[in-house]
Formats: sequence, C-alpha cells, structure tokens
Amino acid sequence: MRHRRLIAFLAVLSVADAAHAVSVTNRDTKDHKISIIAGDNRQEQLLKPGDKLEGLCPSGCLIRLNDSENDEYELEGPEIVSIEDGYLYYDGPEAPATAPAASPTGAPAQPPAGGSAPPAAAPPAPTAPAPTPGK
Repeated sequence: MRHRRLIAFLAVLSVADAAHAVSVTNRDTKDHKISIIAGDNRQEQLLKPGDKLEGLCPSGCLIRLNDSENDEYELEGPEIVSIEDGYLYYDGPEAPATAPAASPTGAPAQPPAGGSAPPAAAPPAPTAPAPTPGK
C-alpha cells in the first residue's frame, strides 16, 4: 500500500515537472541522437523526423546532438527547442497557461473547456454630450 502511494505521488510530481520542462522537436529530415545530461545523469534518445520529447530536465540540463561536443546546448527550462538542419534552435519559452483571448467586448472568444459561454456583455452606458462653447 505504501508503495502505491509513493508511485502515485511520483506520477503527480512528474506531471507538474513536465509543465516547466524542456521540449525538443525534430523538424529535420533525418534522425538525430540527443544526449540529455543533468548532473551525473545521462539519457540518450533517438529522435526521428517529426518526433517530440517533452518533460525533459525541469531544472536545466545540457543537450548534446549526435555525440558531438561541438553541438552542446545548455538549457535552463522551461524552453521549447527544435532540431533543424542539424542544429538546435530556440523556439521560445514554454507558453504560460493563460485565459482564452478576449473579444472586443472583453468577453472570452471561446468558452473554457467543459464550460459554457459567458453571458453577453452589457452595452456601454451612454455618455453626456460635450458642452457647447458659449452657451
């Protein structure tokens, strides 16, 4: 029973870490071997064209392409990177979880997942006309 709780805790922890980790996509036309080095730990993966690895090194790591010490990249996470033409390119920080985009009325453009659309916004209150000079 105690082991099941530990496994469940580690699963939740790994999902939380994945939200703040490195993501690597192979956008190249050939396979690439990547080495993920974090402290004394080293993991190797073969990425085929179009493959994506997510949840890598939430506390930062060194990524090496095709065992070449000349192709080492230090990542701090959360970052999104891709392999193109044999090089690792920075695509940007991981997208933060944000609210849906607002429409011109200020209401969300789409309802949240599993929710319903918000009520329509009330029209703006009329404003008093500007005073006419000389009256």
